[in-house]
Amino acid sequence: MYLTRPAWLIRRHGRRPVALRRRYPWLDRLARAGKRYVDHHGYHYAASITYFSVLSLVPMLMVALAAVGFVLAGQPTLLGAARRLLTAAVPGPLSGVTNGLFDNVVDHRVKIGVFGLAVGLYSGWNWMNALRDSLTAMWCQERSPQRLLPTVAKDLLALLGLAAALLVSFTLTAAGGALGSLLLRLAGLSDAGWANALLVAGSVVLAVAANWLVFLWVLAKLPREPVDTRGAVRAALAAAIGFEILKRLGSVYLGLVGRSPVGVAFGGIVGLLVFIYVVSRMLMLVTAWTVEAARDAPGA
Repeated sequence: MYLTRPAWLIRRHGRRPVALRRRYPWLDRLARAGKRYVDHHGYHYAASITYFSVLSLVPMLMVALAAVGFVLAGQPTLLGAARRLLTAAVPGPLSGVTNGLFDNVVDHRVKIGVFGLAVGLYSGWNWMNALRDSLTAMWCQERSPQRLLPTVAKDLLALLGLAAALLVSFTLTAAGGALGSLLLRLAGLSDAGWANALLVAGSVVLAVAANWLVFLWVLAKLPREPVDTRGAVRAALAAAIGFEILKRLGSVYLGLVGRSPVGVAFGGIVGLLVFIYVVSRMLMLVTAWTVEAARDAPGA
């Protein structure tokens, strides 16, 4: 008798999970989205996106180093100060090695930048190709045979579009926070707790709005064939909120692992891998939700 369900639970929800799904359409859609994610190998696509994301970080770092080399080469005073800081930071015999590497970066900045840019375009294209194929698979679309060069050109244009969207998103977030801080200082409310709490809340809302625009663009424009994106608005909002939560958790994680030398050496890399993978899985799930929302829409 103790294994039977309470009478109130049976009256309210029925005897099977199917009754709950019939009662709550959003729960049924969530279950169907999860099934679509599994059936269409969402785990594998998330891993593919993560791999190419990490692969793209190396050439991006090379381009960043080349840019720093150009800046330092044109500023002898700044270059000398950077050398002194590097010598003071690295102990003993290692300082000669690090200074040699530093000089090589400055002297060969053109080669490093060109090579990093070339490799970055290749790895970036592979990343965008994996991302677009993942979204297309969630929509059960067959990838039509296309010539290589037009496909590469379209993917690179999509990559530039996504980069522009991300740039706008982060610019809005940074500008909003800086503008809010400036307004608080001008109003003399920098030390007011309620004003700072309001600023933090406003910054979060602005960040979510910027992220929402990015995810909406990804869900609507990146599948290889035209799709019905009537359900993309809510899915993009859910992804934006989830992404902001993950960013906050990532900040807490970095603060924890930064307390030990081992954490500094390996914690950041592990955290980055986990962050990219979780975001990739979240994107696959919200895409599956978008597909199911399109199926439930009137006239679908």
